Amino acid sequence: MPALIEVKYFNSFVLKKTIDGSSNVVWNGSTGIPNAKGGYPQSAITNDNQWAIEESRINGGYNNTSVSFGAKAYLVEEEPNGAVRGNSMIYSGIFNSRTGINNTNVFSVADSITRSVDPANGSIQKLYAEDTNITVFQEQKVSMALIDKDAIYSAEGGGAVTSSNLVIGAIQPVYGEYGISKDPTSFAVYGGYKYFTDKNNNVVLQLAGKTLKEISAFNMIDYFRDTLGNTINVGSIEGTILGGWDIHNKQYVLNLKRNNVSFPNDTNYQTLSWDDSVKGWTSFYTYNPDNIFSLRNNFYTIHKGAIWKHYEGARANYYGVKYDSSITFVFNPSPNISKTFKTIEYEGDNGWEVESFVSGLTGVDSRSSGWDTTFDRTNAVLSYYGGQYDSNNVSYGQVGFGALPLYHAGFTRKENKYVANLINNSPEVYNAPGEVIFGQAISGIKGFFATVKIKTDTVTDVGGEKELFAVGTTYIGNNGY
Repeated sequence: MPALIEVKYFNSFVLKKTIDGSSNVVWNGSTGIPNAKGGYPQSAITNDNQWAIEESRINGGYNNTSVSFGAKAYLVEEEPNGAVRGNSMIYSGIFNSRTGINNTNVFSVADSITRSVDPANGSIQKLYAEDTNITVFQEQKVSMALIDKDAIYSAEGGGAVTSSNLVIGAIQPVYGEYGISKDPTSFAVYGGYKYFTDKNNNVVLQLAGKTLKEISAFNMIDYFRDTLGNTINVGSIEGTILGGWDIHNKQYVLNLKRNNVSFPNDTNYQTLSWDDSVKGWTSFYTYNPDNIFSLRNNFYTIHKGAIWKHYEGARANYYGVKYDSSITFVFNPSPNISKTFKTIEYEGDNGWEVESFVSGLTGVDSRSSGWDTTFDRTNAVLSYYGGQYDSNNVSYGQVGFGALPLYHAGFTRKENKYVANLINNSPEVYNAPGEVIFGQAISGIKGFFATVKIKTDTVTDVGGEKELFAVGTTYIGNNGY
């Protein structure tokens, strides 16, 4: 129940106060409402008598500093419920740090301060402003609009730009039914180029001016068709797409984190890069960043809360772990002829070795136990130093190495090229039915084509630069070719 109390000063007021009952309430010098006037007994606190008095003057003193009423907001709306408009933009008043004007919390309903795009294209996921334009990325559409200018057209159809008080001008869609899906983190920009992914269409896009290009179509259609769909969130398992610009190498770096589906090589992520100078996807990387950015000609990523600077120190060293660099390619000369691959050679720096050299399928047969495939493969080919040993059979890098003459079990160097014979190492279970000679009994491997993986070794200038210019093979045709 409220209490009527005579107050000493005209600018005092009474408030309700909830207390814990452990002591009397004291606000700025007041001791509360007496029990006789509807106050609370200290020993019996109830919800009906938890009252205290507060005076507007500090300590209740005569002519002491008084509190003010402050700003009052009055708002009358026919429909006071909130609404989410995912396809609309709203802008506030201006902010000017030089003059101290800060109207970022001012949204005047008397002004036209909203601009909407077609809701059929989904919600707005990202806005990117540059110069006098703003790019609007929806889930299924990309659009552009003028900022602080408006475009008008004459009766003849000519265009002109006029200054006005319109903050966001007419919105013009970019040709092509593409958007950024719900992955604004895939966005990266450099110069006049913008890069992002559209998971709904399984593509990676480049926006140059008002022209969209599918850069995922450059020999990577199958890969992105299979992997972008794997980043969709499923239940509590989150899949994300992260993009950034590598200003050191001038490349767009894309990191795909899977949900419950493994990517190739059974990893939970894939990181790869696009190089516009060669119009292709140049590399896969063995690092899994949480963020990607460039700053003053340096490339950085964030991993588990720590910032890492790339291209500094040993090569292929990510987050304190040393990795091998590898290249996988296919030998497929005269594709309609069965061949025997006999040797392999490469031009480049010392320190490369062949991890695997595997032929294409030499047979696909249906047996009672199921489908059976046969193919040929070789031994690994060690690098120039990795396969080097002396006359005492001591390998390179071991104590006592150096007794002449020196021998090579892997690559040897001839006329500034590294060459090696291919030694067949196909297990008997993989030989074709009826094949009499197989494995190390024959030279090289048989097949229409061969898939080869070469990588850097662990003994030659570890962490140093190892260039590779060209790889070749010698072969002979089978069956009379």
